[in-house]
Amino acid sequence: MFLPLRDDNPRTRFPAVTLLLIAANVVAFLFEVFGPNNPANLIKQAGAIPFEIVHHVDVWPPNLLPVPGSIWTSMFLHGGWMHLIGNMWFLWVFGDNVEESMGSIRFVLFYLLVGTVGALAQCYSMPNSTAPMIGASGAIAGVLGGYLMLYPRARIATLVMIPFLWPVVPVPAWIFLSGWFLAQILLPSPSGVAWMAHVGGFLAGLGAVRLLVHTRRGPPTAPVEYIPPPRRPSW
Repeated sequence: MFLPLRDDNPRTRFPAVTLLLIAANVVAFLFEVFGPNNPANLIKQAGAIPFEIVHHVDVWPPNLLPVPGSIWTSMFLHGGWMHLIGNMWFLWVFGDNVEESMGSIRFVLFYLLVGTVGALAQCYSMPNSTAPMIGASGAIAGVLGGYLMLYPRARIATLVMIPFLWPVVPVPAWIFLSGWFLAQILLPSPSGVAWMAHVGGFLAGLGAVRLLVHTRRGPPTAPVEYIPPPRRPSW
């Protein structure tokens, strides 16, 4: 198992949206666990149920938002502390640079877009399932795809889970993220992980990032002074 610790891709702006998204996920999870509603009922009301999304129906209990609004509410719920911490850690490591490349508003749109594509990919891969799908994994997979497109040569300080050694190895982003994507494809179907949401979100991130990233303009060209040619003597 491999865990990204940090990248060598320094940012120049404060990652306000990345931190706000992390805070929103943490607050939603705390409400899920300690709020007045039973967590299981809240997950049924706010989780993305493939049967509801595909067939555009609302199965009891009623959703918090009209169908397909559960796609977006499901992005802020998680199945446990480790699920939350894992997702938020990946968002922290990779989200700040993607946010900086787009700006705050475009990054929010990108995050919601890739999360939506990821959820739809999972729903249409199992259209008759009534099991609620929760987690920000599809959106964060899109962030990883966007990072791969923008910064493939960045180095990721990666902790390799070898007992008693725990080496930290610098790995190029294109190798780390391509390996992560391959691992999602190889996950077995009954694993309990919404792997198609990861695949769909990642591919959406690869495709959408260039549409939303700010075009970087070079420095303005310095004016060139016109110097007339020397006159020939008249004699």
